[in-house]
This record gives sequence, C-alpha cells and structure tokens, in this order.
Amino acid sequence: MPLKVYNTLTRRKEEFIPLKDNEVRMYVCGVTLYDKLHLGHARAAVVFDVIRRYLEHRGFKVNYVTNFTDVDDKVINRAKSLGTPIFDLTGRLIEEYFQQMEPLGVRRANDYPCATEYIKEIIDLIKKLERKNLAYAQDGDVFFRVRGFPSYGRLSGQDLKELSVGARVKVNERKEDPLDFVVWKKAKEGEPFWDSPWGKGRPGWHIECSAMAMNLLGESIDIHGGGVDLIFPHHENEIAQSEAASGRRFAKYWIHNGLVKMKDQKMAKSTQNVFTLSQALQDYDGETIRFFLLSAHYRSPLDYHESSLREAKSSLERVYNILKRMKEITGEQSQRTTDSNLRFLVEDLSSHLKKMRTRFIHDMDDDFNTPAALSFIFEAVKKANLLLREGRSLDGSSQQVLLKTREKIKNLGDILGLFQKEEKKRLGEQEKKLIEILVNIREKLREKKDWKLADEIRKKLDELGIELEDKRAETVWRTKS
Repeated sequence: MPLKVYNTLTRRKEEFIPLKDNEVRMYVCGVTLYDKLHLGHARAAVVFDVIRRYLEHRGFKVNYVTNFTDVDDKVINRAKSLGTPIFDLTGRLIEEYFQQMEPLGVRRANDYPCATEYIKEIIDLIKKLERKNLAYAQDGDVFFRVRGFPSYGRLSGQDLKELSVGARVKVNERKEDPLDFVVWKKAKEGEPFWDSPWGKGRPGWHIECSAMAMNLLGESIDIHGGGVDLIFPHHENEIAQSEAASGRRFAKYWIHNGLVKMKDQKMAKSTQNVFTLSQALQDYDGETIRFFLLSAHYRSPLDYHESSLREAKSSLERVYNILKRMKEITGEQSQRTTDSNLRFLVEDLSSHLKKMRTRFIHDMDDDFNTPAALSFIFEAVKKANLLLREGRSLDGSSQQVLLKTREKIKNLGDILGLFQKEEKKRLGEQEKKLIEILVNIREKLREKKDWKLADEIRKKLDELGIELEDKRAETVWRTKS
C-alpha cells in the first residue's frame, strides 16, 4: 500500500510522491512569539514531528523547517503592555519553546528562521511582485493585488464574489480593493522598523513565511503544514504571493492539523480559553501530553477536559507496567504446558505479533492514522497481559513470544515517540534512606523559609525520578511511574 496523505488543496487523499527522489522539503508555520504556549501549539508541534518521523522511517530524507514570527502587531502590543523590549520578549519565548518541546519528544527542526532575520529576502520578494504589477505602494504600506491572481481561494474554497467587505476582509481606505492584503506595513511611532524602498516599516505576516520557505527550501516544496485555522487567510495568501512571484507551484501537499478545543471552543489566547503547556508540564510528564495529543486523528478536533491527561497517564502506565513485566518474565521456567487455554493465549499473541508491523504501516500509510496504529499496539498489550497472568507456568517458548512482543511495541512506539522510557530499578534500602535524609533536610529548610535551596533539592530529586508531595503535616515522596 502506498503512503497516502490528505491534501487540503485537492480535498482528497493522494499518494505521496516527493518532487525529488526520496527527499522531502517540509515547511510548517510556527508560533507567534507574544505569549505562553498552550496545548494547541503543542499539538501542531507533535503532529508534524510524527509526520516527519514516519517519513524518515519510510526512507525519505526530510528537510524540516518551522518558523518563529518575532515581529507583528500582537508581539509589539504584548511587549508594550509588559514594558519589555520586543526582542527581550521574543528571545525569552523562543527559549521557553525549546525547553517545553524537549519533554514532549519533539525533535529539533533543521532550521528555525525568524522573520526579522529575513528582511532583505522579504523586501526582494515584494519588489519582484511590484515588477509584475501584483503589489502596489500606498503611503508607506504595500499591498498585494488579490484579483491579479485568478486562482485565489482554491485552497480554502473561498469565492471572491462572496468575500464581503467588512466581514471576512478588513476595510482599509488605502487599498485599491478591499480584498487586497498588506505585505509591508508602514512603521508607527515607537514600533521597530527597517529601511525599505517604501520607507521605514516591517513585513506583513503572510509575506514572511513565503520568503523564508522559498529561501531555505526552494520555490517549490513538498509539504506545507500548520493548523486548520491558518488555511484562510494566511496559507491562501502565501500561495498567492509565492506563486505570483515565482510562476511555480508553491507546495504540492497542504497538511493541516485540527484544533484543540476546551469548553467546546477553540483553545486560543485571544479568548483566554487556554490550558498552557507549562501548566500541563507541572502535573504531567511530556510523554503523557504527547500521548494525549496523538489519541485522535491529526485532522480531527481534539477535545481537552480535566480528565484528559489523567486518562492518558493511566493508559501509558498500563503499557509501561506490561513492558516491565514482560522483561521480568524470563527466568524460572516450567515444563511445556499442555493446558489448552494457555496454548490458545500463546498462539493468539503470536498471531497478533506477526501482524503488528504490517498493520502499523498500513494505518500510518493511511494519512498518518495514529489512533488506529495505537489501537493495534494496545491490543497486543491486552493479549500480553492475559498471558502474563499465567506467571511461572510459562515455558521458554511462551516467554520468548512475550519478549518479542515487548521489543515490537518499543520499536513501533519509537516511530511515534512513545514507550521509550527504560524501566527503573527498584530502590534499595540505602537509597531510600538517603532520600529520606534529603526530604528531612528540605523540610527544615522550608521551616527556615530558605525556599531557594529547598526548591533546588526538589528539582534535583525530580531529575532523579523522585516526586515530592507537600502535605499539611509532612512531605511524602514516591518514584515516578
């Protein structure tokens, strides 16, 4: 079965055939640096990380680029409200991004371009559009002529006749046509600016992605991705300005992930309907969050409720518990059993094991269907658990089936960025005593209000896999699951 992906541009699943041999050039719209990340941002990062991992597993060489928008109205307004220099704000948020992506298992992209690093390329692209009479300047602003690009709207299914003034399109008296969009913005008092042929200003939001993608990956790329909320107008405008400038198809496949919803609404900072990633990481490990984000098909909306991460954690614990028991099962063996029920369990798991890789590839080839792929893995976990209940009555052959199942679960899970923790050894008595000593020292530091050193002890214990819970009368500790 060939790999098929759903292409938003054509509204159907298509066989994935890269433009050049086995090389894949993929650009994914990243975050705008004005506030903390939330689960919606995390979902996009995890989804495209899995897509990249799977493409590499299928033998493709992937050049993956995702950007940071480090200057636009939201960034400028946020910096002003905080009384912070704009690049102090964006620098801090970039650092937070990498700190929070690491526990989620999101691998580093090949490039993370910032809009402000590509001002020259953006200006050159706008000048090219001007020469083709597809961009025009008005009092320091520069606009793209939408009606000069006849196929505008084909990605989003928009009809130019139906785009009413003041509804989907913001009115601006300096535009020749209300449908036109800005590619260069005249600087206002106190805003960051760059010199340009049209005066001091800064790039419009849409133009930056076109300039960065084409400069890093070429005028035609294989995959352009992002959240479904970017289809219109952002990605629609990217297509128009990129293809108008180059005369070539900008992206062959357009892939969009569904949104995370909370309280039946889109998770968005603008409405304060958010659960931040930093909040999630305080209570759950990154793999739990990643597992939750992969629990629905990437194109479907994902509903977040208070119980969502608890349920994800419980599911992961069940897998790790079975993986640990499968590893420990080797040792004392009985004679080969003649019990018919046990033979059935062994044969059932063996049969499932033989199908696992084929089924996993089949599901992932069907537009990266992670829920289906995970479902078959969990079926293996369930069957293994039934066999493990037999304990010491398992002979060597049965144990080998379990060990092979364990290996297969971890190998397939690695493609998804899951099930890779190594089981921790049980703590010895001396180790437990040392932990108790540190916990007691920390309690005395807290009594003296030496919060800094007390927090440092908590942090170091956490890094060693020891979790503390401060109760009213005492502090209890436990090993992380």
